[in-house]
Amino acid sequence: MAKKIDNRERLIFAMDVPDCNQAKQLVETLDDSVVFFKLGLELMMTDGYFDLMDWMLKRNKKIFADLKFFDIPATVGAAVNRLQNRGASFVTVHGNQAIMEAAAKNKGKHLKVLAVTALTSLDRGDLDDMGFACDVGDLVLSRAKRALEAGCDGVVSSGLEVPQLRKNIDSQLLVVTPGIRPVDNKESEDQKRVVTVKKAFKNGADYIVVGRPIRDAGNPRNAAEEIQSSISECF
Repeated sequence: MAKKIDNRERLIFAMDVPDCNQAKQLVETLDDSVVFFKLGLELMMTDGYFDLMDWMLKRNKKIFADLKFFDIPATVGAAVNRLQNRGASFVTVHGNQAIMEAAAKNKGKHLKVLAVTALTSLDRGDLDDMGFACDVGDLVLSRAKRALEAGCDGVVSSGLEVPQLRKNIDSQLLVVTPGIRPVDNKESEDQKRVVTVKKAFKNGADYIVVGRPIRDAGNPRNAAEEIQSSISECF
């Protein structure tokens, strides 16, 4: 069963740009075609990350702080606690049970913690290199179960593994799916486990994260609106 989420908020735009001025320009260009924005590590390493966040919140935008916290539990818990008063809606964490539990205990009333399962840039060969002998789907399912047990609100997962999550885990688990392409994309790139917009939602995703197909389009706003139209057809 689909959760009660405004369909316009199901599209999260990945704001992967080098500086905050470019980010603000994109917000203004996209206007009301995008409500939800992902601010990641690249912007975090520039001046003005939180000023940008405040600027966007004043414009009624929602923020996904994709910072993938990974450190000792006490440090991750303290970082999440500091973030929970800044107005972000989502934050990502990496790591083991204790790390996820620390994040969940410090999220406050409004911030939702998402556990990263397996990055969409990884394939079977990459997992072998990292020492994971299990199937990608089994790894994602295991991490998602542990995240829910730890008190996290959801996970970040490729759309390829979402059907397995929906079959085996509480339906209230939020699933955010990156690696989205508006159409089937066979080109070589750093995203290896990708799905289309409609496939992601058919598989059971709650939100999708889209970056380059919008950012690099000739008309980013039109590209975003086309994706919004595809989303509306799914619900």
